[in-house]
Amino acid sequence: MSETDYYKILGVNKNTTNAEIKKAYRKLAMKYHPDHAKDDKNAEAKFKKISEAYAVLNDKEKRKQYDTFGSTGFRQKYSQEDIFRGFDFTDVLKEFGLGGRSRGRNGMKFSFGGETPFGTHSRQCQANIKGADFIYELPLTLQEVATGTSKTVQFKRAGNTEKITVKIPKGMVTGKKLRLAGKGEPGAYGGPPGDLYIRTKVYHDPAFTVKKYDLYANAEIKISEAILGTSISVPTIAQKKLSVKIPSGTKHKTMMRLPNHGLPHMKGKGKGDLYIIVSVIMPNKLTKKQKNLIEELADTGL
Repeated sequence: MSETDYYKILGVNKNTTNAEIKKAYRKLAMKYHPDHAKDDKNAEAKFKKISEAYAVLNDKEKRKQYDTFGSTGFRQKYSQEDIFRGFDFTDVLKEFGLGGRSRGRNGMKFSFGGETPFGTHSRQCQANIKGADFIYELPLTLQEVATGTSKTVQFKRAGNTEKITVKIPKGMVTGKKLRLAGKGEPGAYGGPPGDLYIRTKVYHDPAFTVKKYDLYANAEIKISEAILGTSISVPTIAQKKLSVKIPSGTKHKTMMRLPNHGLPHMKGKGKGDLYIIVSVIMPNKLTKKQKNLIEELADTGL
């Protein structure tokens, strides 16, 4: 998961006092409260972020834990519910002039009467906030990308270790993601949980280079084979061998395309291609006989 800089969100630094943090939060809350910024479709998301930052930095113990362990380490110790426990909106709401109940976009509710999950204050906020998403980077071999596989992944969720088995479809090349709904951080006070994203990264393969769904392989031939032509055997990701004809006069670094012998597409039909890069090998040293024959060829104008 990417780091969340709560200080940056509120526009303060690590040496800022609690009073200054509260002042910065109130200023931003006035600006981004959904009932005040009705024309800004991103206001509610911003309000949630600054509220989370304030809930952490305004609490002595939470701020200490955040400063010590950073955002990722802090999230492993504190769930979304833990972060907002004890969070009091009272002073901010007085400036808003709001009473009773206000409902923002996408179901974010603010209730100001009786006891709420944030404490027993008479004027406080209950925020139905979606939990954070997790991103799990999963390494795969090229063969697993070609055939599909099942993997058991282990991750931290709400302070507990969880294991799940995930079916990996064919074609999950580097950067592709699978979404597992509801497997992220639990939401706060009735909010939906976040999602878990499985993002793949393909291991280096000694035989093939990968570019999206296309594969590239090297093949070496002799000078005589380049001049006269030949046939070579090349491997495929399907663990088969293909006989490829090399025409006479093939130049060094010629690229030959073999359609539909690459990786399968993750969605839909079809496959990428396999490209063979032909290298003409120059000998480091000639035998006497080879040298004489080359000299004879040179005399013919070749």
